[in-house]
Amino acid sequence: MQLINIGFGNMVSAARLIALVSPESAPVKRIIQEARDKGTLIDATCGRRTRTVLIMDSDHVVLSAVAPETVGSRFENEEGENADAEK
Repeated sequence: MQLINIGFGNMVSAARLIALVSPESAPVKRIIQEARDKGTLIDATCGRRTRTVLIMDSDHVVLSAVAPETVGSRFENEEGENADAEK
């Protein structure tokens, strides 16, 4: 199982990740509020400002204080390392 560091020692499964989005738009804010109401919101910001919203295939929404570009590059780095290990 491939895990991606989303900051402060928190990790998510790369295989379960659907999207990385910025939290500024109204639709994303609505997704966050709906997840909070349903109990499927996971806040991994450690009290800091939310910079990335991770949408998971299990209908969970994860909040991270790390920039989307950083999380995305970590995901790409993990993909590249696994491809090299398989050769």
